Amino acid sequence: MASPPRVCVVGGGGFVASWLVKLLLSRGFAVHATVRDPRDPKNAILTQLDGASGNLRLFKADVLDCGTLAAAFAGCEGVFHPATPVPGDKIVNPEKELMDPTVKGTKNVLEACSATNVQKLIVVSSVAASCFDPNWPEGKLKDESCWTDKEFCKDTQNWYSLAKTEAEEMALEYGKKNGLHVVTFCPGLVVGPLLQHVAVNTSSKVLLYIIKGGPDTLSNKFWPLVDVRDLADAMLLAYEKSESSGRYICSLDQMDIKDLVSLMKSMFPNYNYTDKMVDVDYKVYTTSDKLKNLGWQPRKLEETLADSVEYFEKAGLLQDADGKPCRLPYFYRVNAEE
Repeated sequence: MASPPRVCVVGGGGFVASWLVKLLLSRGFAVHATVRDPRDPKNAILTQLDGASGNLRLFKADVLDCGTLAAAFAGCEGVFHPATPVPGDKIVNPEKELMDPTVKGTKNVLEACSATNVQKLIVVSSVAASCFDPNWPEGKLKDESCWTDKEFCKDTQNWYSLAKTEAEEMALEYGKKNGLHVVTFCPGLVVGPLLQHVAVNTSSKVLLYIIKGGPDTLSNKFWPLVDVRDLADAMLLAYEKSESSGRYICSLDQMDIKDLVSLMKSMFPNYNYTDKMVDVDYKVYTTSDKLKNLGWQPRKLEETLADSVEYFEKAGLLQDADGKPCRLPYFYRVNAEE
């Protein structure tokens, strides 16, 4: 009997990565998953997934240590790299907190792929790497040809977008020069249910804050949204399609936060919801036509929101058991305290 295809997922315990591991196991893949600490409670769910007992191996690895990555990639045909820090608080040291793990980490993933003869690499970037171009024609949908202006990011101290842009550019260029098939994804704000609630990710905290409200003022940004499960589906689709190439914007609904709140109030009227919002000149109109033409079929936003709220309720995340007010991740606040 033929052995199952073998792949590795970097940062397997993360929000996106854990859903990807679940999907890969359900499709019969043998999966290597890197984690920084196998004893971390957030990684426990991985070993409980269907198929994990026979087809999942956890590897202790760090993206800043190429050798540990190479050990995890050994014997794998493909690698998925969704791991990256998403800051929830004000960034104090951009190099240490974002640039090193994102850019140097991606460089190490690329070099480890070459060292172990990996054939295909799927990298998760961000729509933040394709939407901050001051010279892009106003009103024109931003597609895969739009790249965030790095100097603009430096001037505005938008370190997350800068890190994502540099890492994605480097990954695609490395692939061309070294014969590695690299595909990158630029998802919008990733939402949806978690597989675990030991460590709630930043984008889920934004949705929780919208539902619960709190002391912080929210920027009424116009932002593309995507379900975490649809992102995992898209990554596997691109991995299995030989014709996949370059970058893919991965988002579905694009709406103001105010419109999102209105939709959620109509679906779940019994919550407080945030009422402190300020309009900002921030419009990100994107298109995912390239990905849809590859065969991507995302679910409706209403299903994503319903599943998210159901998860939050079951996990007890909508109750303030500790008495502390819910806080909004720093990036989404208006006039955040220094």
